[in-house]
Amino acid sequence: MRLSLAAWMLAAAIALPACAQPAADPVVGLWRYQERSDPALHGALALTHSGKAWRASLGGREAVGEKTGSELRFDFPQGLGQLRVRLAGHAAQGYWRQPAGDIGPPQTYATPVALKATANGWRGEVRPLATIFTLYLKVFRDADGSLVGAFRNPEFNLNHGRTQFLVSHDGEVVHFTSRPAQGQSPSRFDARLAEGGLRIDWPGFNHPLDLRPAVGAEAQAFYPRPPGGPRYAYRPPPRLADGWATAKASTTGLDEAALTRIVQTQIDTDPAALRPQLMQSILVAHRGKLVLEEYFYGYDRTTRHDVRSGGKTYASVMLGAVMMRDSGIGPDSRIYDLMKGRGPFANPDPRKAEITLAHLMTRTSGLACNDNDEASPGNEETMQSQAGQPDWWKYTLDLPMAHDPGTRYAYCSANPNLVGGALTARTGTWLPELFDRTVARPLQFGTYSWDLMPTGEGYQGGGAYILPRDYLKIGQAYLDGGVWHGRRIVSADWARRSTAIHQAVSPTTTGYSPEEFQNFYVLGQDGYAWHISRLKVGDRVFQDYEATGNGGQVLIVVPEADLVVAFTGGNYGQGGIWNRWKDQIVAQQIIPAIRP
Repeated sequence: MRLSLAAWMLAAAIALPACAQPAADPVVGLWRYQERSDPALHGALALTHSGKAWRASLGGREAVGEKTGSELRFDFPQGLGQLRVRLAGHAAQGYWRQPAGDIGPPQTYATPVALKATANGWRGEVRPLATIFTLYLKVFRDADGSLVGAFRNPEFNLNHGRTQFLVSHDGEVVHFTSRPAQGQSPSRFDARLAEGGLRIDWPGFNHPLDLRPAVGAEAQAFYPRPPGGPRYAYRPPPRLADGWATAKASTTGLDEAALTRIVQTQIDTDPAALRPQLMQSILVAHRGKLVLEEYFYGYDRTTRHDVRSGGKTYASVMLGAVMMRDSGIGPDSRIYDLMKGRGPFANPDPRKAEITLAHLMTRTSGLACNDNDEASPGNEETMQSQAGQPDWWKYTLDLPMAHDPGTRYAYCSANPNLVGGALTARTGTWLPELFDRTVARPLQFGTYSWDLMPTGEGYQGGGAYILPRDYLKIGQAYLDGGVWHGRRIVSADWARRSTAIHQAVSPTTTGYSPEEFQNFYVLGQDGYAWHISRLKVGDRVFQDYEATGNGGQVLIVVPEADLVVAFTGGNYGQGGIWNRWKDQIVAQQIIPAIRP
């Protein structure tokens, strides 16, 4: 059944070392539960027309099309999905809008559908996202003989609120009690052994979860790589039809032994450790060549990955792309001028007229919006869970002002989402279609899925599902001055300007005390929807720019080292782990391994 949005935002670490276990104890071992929701409609799609009448067939269902200008729309019955098709002469491009799944937040997505002409229409394949919830529980005895339970949820890192539990059982009843944590009261809940399984009540579900012993491939996916395998041997990535030139790292001057050590360290990670690095992929491009591509925990290069807030950076990329063709929009454009069609607006304030796209991209709009403050009316969870205003652009524009524009930094997902609204209003183009035209197709993206607001408009606050090889391309194109394989994505000036420092992130700019500040931020600077930081490598300092998303969805560009690195990860809510990857791996291991 569907989890509440609040339950999906509960994030935590995953748990404890395994050791020798008494086989007779019925709770000791690796347990697993998985719930999967596949969209009802997927697979082969056929579009046909007779005269002006259009019909779409998918998964044994049919829908009649409505044509407006160059666009066709097909609404399948019972809310099973919507197909949008843009006609351009004898060519066509489709986008499938899937309904929300039965588990997870009530989120909908748009996925492009490549269409090929037939005698009387087009054909293609619809590949929507499945929504998955997987829960592992590893029960083992620690060094002092205590029975310990550690939960791991790779999709969202949920763990019932604590990182580790002491386990005891009386017959069929299994008791979980959190180990003491400073300043926290113990957390307790029970489970029950029944019919060879372990039944647990889990926050956000309205039914118990029946965990079963994990075996075979199910058990192997708990680990970075299947246990007992050989030591890792470096191998260059394969060359695919996605535009990446690949090479052995040694041919670009990068020490392969260093990369081998990095990958082996991830393979050796104990996922039941106290605070493990749950890195799900690492990719490295050096001197324009993809030289490392490795995946863990059952992920692979065909898996679309939620880049979370790393997708906010696409607001800046798309703005740069649109600016090359339209001089009437730019960072100094005022959002209320661009979005005036959604007025009148609540909480009128003359300061609203001063808010520019630059303010939105540097998180200094002054609107009452702070994702780190549950009481803030613009908080992302508050905005997404309220039912009164499904148009989140309008919801944000209606917010009161909290500060003068440009004077206070506050992390607010609604700000870059408004940039998406501005781009939609200015271009008259649906945001997923604009992303496809300006970014995805020029960069030779594979399949991806773009998240949508309840209105069906594109959401630019983060959360797009992207292939890791494609995520890395944004960094490479910017490193190359805005160009990918000779095709310009953004101007060279915008590639420099948007990744320059425009805003400091500090106690002063956020209004927090130094003690409060460290609970939410690290000292740094922002560009236009890019984070800027410095990497200390020996006695040298390299400046980089980054796109970052919760859990470890990190894209790092180091121009002076001609280097682009991407990570994806499952350390949701554990910024203290994934925020260190750029220093522990990029600064301390990869850059020092570069040879002249």
